[in-house]
Amino acid sequence: MTTTAHPVDNTSLALTRIRRMIDSGAVPHEGRLPTERELSQQLDVGRHTVRRALEALEAEGLVWRQQGKGTFVGQPPQIITGLAAEIAGDIDALAVMDARLGIEPQLAALCARRATAEDVDRLRMLADRVSVSQDRDSTELWDGALHRLIARIADNPLLSVAFGLIDEVRGSADWQQKRDLARSPALLTLYDTQHMAIIDAIDARDPDAARAAMTDHLLHLTHNLRESLKDHGQ
Repeated sequence: MTTTAHPVDNTSLALTRIRRMIDSGAVPHEGRLPTERELSQQLDVGRHTVRRALEALEAEGLVWRQQGKGTFVGQPPQIITGLAAEIAGDIDALAVMDARLGIEPQLAALCARRATAEDVDRLRMLADRVSVSQDRDSTELWDGALHRLIARIADNPLLSVAFGLIDEVRGSADWQQKRDLARSPALLTLYDTQHMAIIDAIDARDPDAARAAMTDHLLHLTHNLRESLKDHGQ
């Protein structure tokens, strides 16, 4: 008895199709990909092929997987929830921005030294997703993924832990509500431009320009957040 091989049971082809799905924006706003079974049916390949393709995409840093939750586009949040939960109630939004200004410009500079061409492509993809987001949740999701990828590429364990703590705190509902106050359509357009300036400096492998671009971005965020909090009596 002979068996017929699946006509397109090819990992490279499956990987290309999943990457195309991500690049085209055909992913729900929460960033979660279909299940392995669903991808197998959609792509007309075996589940083992899908699993290997996802492993390759995860190794590239394009997706991350959480047991029992699924596969997500972008970078995983660092797990520092215990300490973050302890201090979150004592930290206001402007203190979060002060901490970001102390850490993220240096991460951007390190990223400019260490990023590969593939890294830059992933950064531009995430910046594009921020730009086309249609609601607060999507904007926060993709904006966070972009900044996490910069930190990940920088590859400094100590700075990465510090950034992860800040990122965990700013993931709270209170922070996101306050952050949303500083996101008018005009400001979102400005932030998109600033994201591209950061990525362009990283692409040029110019650490000083990347540091300056990130500093400029965070200073604008801090100013706009401070003004919006004043306007709302907070």
